[in-house]
Amino acid sequence: MAERKVFYVFPGQGSQYRGMGSDLVEHFPVARELYARASAALGFDLSELSFQDNRNELNLTRFTQPALLTHEIACLESFRSLVGERVQPALGAGHSLGEYSALVMAGALTFESAVKLVSKRGQLMSELGRGGMVATTLDLPTAAALADKYYCGVAAHNMPDQTVVAGESADLDRLAAELEGQKKRAVRLNTEGAFHSFLMVAAAQQFRAVLEQTEFASVKTPVLSNYTGTLHESSPEAIRARLFFQLFHPVQWVGCMSAAMDAGFDTAVEFGGGIGKGEGPADKRPNLESIVKKSLKSRDHQAQYLPAINAASIRATAEQLLIG
Repeated sequence: MAERKVFYVFPGQGSQYRGMGSDLVEHFPVARELYARASAALGFDLSELSFQDNRNELNLTRFTQPALLTHEIACLESFRSLVGERVQPALGAGHSLGEYSALVMAGALTFESAVKLVSKRGQLMSELGRGGMVATTLDLPTAAALADKYYCGVAAHNMPDQTVVAGESADLDRLAAELEGQKKRAVRLNTEGAFHSFLMVAAAQQFRAVLEQTEFASVKTPVLSNYTGTLHESSPEAIRARLFFQLFHPVQWVGCMSAAMDAGFDTAVEFGGGIGKGEGPADKRPNLESIVKKSLKSRDHQAQYLPAINAASIRATAEQLLIG
């Protein structure tokens, strides 16, 4: 049997929910350890925030980012506890915040360094950012031209026909009104600012110092960069620079997917987060599954997509990959 070429993916903000990780700590000792380590690094009880969220803080960017990264790494390490060395990724990628999880997976960042780094990132994005984001069903050239018209900018190119724009709230209202007048979708995203746009420059300027104070190592597994849509260079200096630019430049997810397909992966595994109306971990579905599968279809690329986002799916995916 030919060896699988596995692609590990990690979602970004919007995939957090109250209760995430609560099932993992019941079934996987490594997950309990990770939540304790995260709480110690951050100086507050991340388990309470993630599992109960009694103060309704989970959707605040400064808390979302460390909570989601911890859940993603807890899912990853729980999966690894089942498969050991028998399943190894050929490459990895993460959408926005998820890129930091991918770099932890690849050994470029320690878990404690990453959780503190994204906590500060979220704080700066919240305090210094403003404006908002709108998801459109436009291709990149059309979205970019419309964004320019209203002093906005492209914030993410998720699929050939799905582009997110960001800008000041009043400008986005006018942009959305034009799209609605053309009977085209314009969905306002629930964010605390215009992420991945020019309105994040002030946050990035302060975040640079945090990046420079954080120890990075060379990647042991290739990881795709949101900033370029190509593989990260191996040097710590280059990784820092790309994470700096990522904060105020568009997420090139179409580029990342194109590069991953060019690399020939045949299996994708998504770690962490979850979306859907159900309240508990078992009710959630993978955040990136839809856009990844549509990207695969656009290129007629054949690959299996497997979730590792809760205790049940981690066990099922581990079993499936081990059986072959």
